[in-house]
Amino acid sequence: MNTPTPFEQTAIWAVFGMALLGIAYAFVLRAQILSQDKGTARMQEVWGFIRAGANAYLSRQFRTIALLIGILTVVLGASVLIIPPSHEAVIRFGSVDAATQWVAWGRALAFLMGSLFSYTVGYVGMNVAVEGNVRVAAAARLGYNPALQVAYRSGSVTGMLTVGLGLLGGTIIFLVFGISAPDALLGYGFGGSLIALFMRVGGGIYTKAADVGADLVGKVEAGIPEDDPRNAAVIADLVGDNVGDCAGMAADVFESFEVTTVSALILGLVLGDAMLGTIGDGQYDLRFVIFPLLLRGIGVLASAIGNLIVRTDETKRDALGAMDRGLYLSAAIAITGFAAITQVYMIDPVSGTVDWKPFLATVSGIFLAIGLGKLTEYYTSTKYGPVQEVSAASETGAATNILSGTALGMESSTYSAIVIAGAIFVSILIYGSAAADLIHVLYGVALTGIGMLTLTGNTISMDSFGPISDNANGIGEMSNLEKSARDVMDDLDAVGNTTKAVTKGIAIGSAVIAAVALFGSYISDVGKVQAALGYAQLTAINVASPAVFIGLLIGGAVPMLFSSLMIRAVARAAAEIVTEVRRQFKIPGIMEGTVIPDYARAVSISTSAAQRELLGIGIMAVAIPVLVGFGLGIEALGGFLAGVILSGQLLAVYQSNAGGAWDNAKKHIEEGHHGGKHSEPHKAAVVGDTVGDPLKDTAGPALNPMVKVMNLVSLIIAPIIVSTRPMDAPMTPSLIALLALSMCGLVWSIWRSKQPTHTA
Repeated sequence: MNTPTPFEQTAIWAVFGMALLGIAYAFVLRAQILSQDKGTARMQEVWGFIRAGANAYLSRQFRTIALLIGILTVVLGASVLIIPPSHEAVIRFGSVDAATQWVAWGRALAFLMGSLFSYTVGYVGMNVAVEGNVRVAAAARLGYNPALQVAYRSGSVTGMLTVGLGLLGGTIIFLVFGISAPDALLGYGFGGSLIALFMRVGGGIYTKAADVGADLVGKVEAGIPEDDPRNAAVIADLVGDNVGDCAGMAADVFESFEVTTVSALILGLVLGDAMLGTIGDGQYDLRFVIFPLLLRGIGVLASAIGNLIVRTDETKRDALGAMDRGLYLSAAIAITGFAAITQVYMIDPVSGTVDWKPFLATVSGIFLAIGLGKLTEYYTSTKYGPVQEVSAASETGAATNILSGTALGMESSTYSAIVIAGAIFVSILIYGSAAADLIHVLYGVALTGIGMLTLTGNTISMDSFGPISDNANGIGEMSNLEKSARDVMDDLDAVGNTTKAVTKGIAIGSAVIAAVALFGSYISDVGKVQAALGYAQLTAINVASPAVFIGLLIGGAVPMLFSSLMIRAVARAAAEIVTEVRRQFKIPGIMEGTVIPDYARAVSISTSAAQRELLGIGIMAVAIPVLVGFGLGIEALGGFLAGVILSGQLLAVYQSNAGGAWDNAKKHIEEGHHGGKHSEPHKAAVVGDTVGDPLKDTAGPALNPMVKVMNLVSLIIAPIIVSTRPMDAPMTPSLIALLALSMCGLVWSIWRSKQPTHTA
């Protein structure tokens, strides 16, 4: 059985319809947002600066990466000449020649589709966020709930577009390729992850260079408010919230959504082959492939329904509670839907009993997402002890503030790793005696990832709510809106800081789970290729092997190198912003408010700093796995991936939570604690916040797509390594040339990243 039954065909088309429904709902919400009032002429003037800067940045970014995307599209299409079509592709398309043509086009177009979908999510999400921020500011003049509604629904556009496009791409590939879907799915996942990496890196550098520079000169030196119109960097800062937090986060979670789907389908196919007949006989139990798609479809509907109830009243003014209620309703609907489809569809054809194991693994993912969100909230919210401890440490200076935040980040990273390890262990417990079969457990881990991102529509809505509210607050301050409206926006902005931190925790956790599932796909795919060539199959990674241990060490070091380059880029650009803002403060009339600063200059500095890093980071992400894989062998590449996943998770959580805690410790002081604004503790907290900014919004979040890009590159090149270096045979001249080229690319990328920025 290698074709869907009539019920399965109907179910797949229903999932396709749900994907289109999610996309349509996103554009309905967009139309509702655009129909809202844009406020006063001054508000629209400030908003115009933000909109022009954001659109200019993403347009330039697209031109920067378009050539690389074009080259990789051709390379992936031509890779069929080195990586032949799978056995499943020959079965699906009838002959080797037909399979070769289909796979060549499929890999290339799937990569292009993943790239364009990821960019579309980021671009449309950013544009709706920009359109929404001025309308939130206008709605704040009417009341708390109207402003909440506009802010949250602006974010919901991005959330629903993310789940809709992510599900659409995976479903299209399965409809066309069937059991040979993995031949194209890797390209789809690689495209989405690569664009997310560019979005995260570029947007993160842009936003934090402007933010750090604006805070250091404006708040600390000049003692003026955060979004004071006299600060030349304030527009660049507000633009950065959109290109970093909105576009970057949307593309990041989109590729996690995409990659967990890809890994579940790949592992589901392997498991389906093992469960029916003998491996390689062309018989597949498609339940394990189609079930993840059905889960995704249910998740789209659950998120849409949950988002509809997010509202509060003028008495309670509980924005976070309203969003939590929407999240929990979506979770309840999703779990109910999962149980129903399991009862109907996941029936063992031999025993006739319902197989509840996949359902339990998926539901554990939902609880894992909620648990990680609460853990992150505990370590980054002003309501709890850790952030209050950092605030108190500010009374003795910036050094103790930074030490306290550093300790908090390290501690929280430990507990996050334990929670994720527990989730993987749950998969082992669920499958019981089947745990001896690695593929069962890994499939369970992939479904855990599916469960974690079931509520992506809610998660992205909550995340985008933060920068949209922040921008609205900035527009309100620069437009001198009345106090009642400013109070509304201050409260929404504070809630947004919490939701951003919480969703970062979920994003990092889902990235790790997705990477673990991809790691499982790596082992199974390598084993299949080795079996086809008659070699001994790889079933585990032997850490005691010197080559593997070297790979593990290199993998553990890569996130450190990557983070250092990102932080250095922010520091270098922020120094330029500081110099520029200081220069403009000396211009007669700027501090008196009679002369408008040159906002475009700061925007140009941030844009140049962000763009110059993109090509080098892309080369690094591809070159390092190539060097390890072809230089040390297939098993060492597996050790490398294990090191990247572990080190990347610990470092990402540390940076994200420490930075979030420093940010909210500053806001806790600004609320009137420990001396309030303009006090010495406040100045110390601002320094801590500026240290944490590149950690929480640049280096930390960018590790998510970096880990997955390297996993996907490794999956793509693994069959080539097995074929060209059988049993670690001596390298040919062509392989030596490839290694030399990759090393040159890596060295050039690091060298270029350290060069001074030359701003026009």
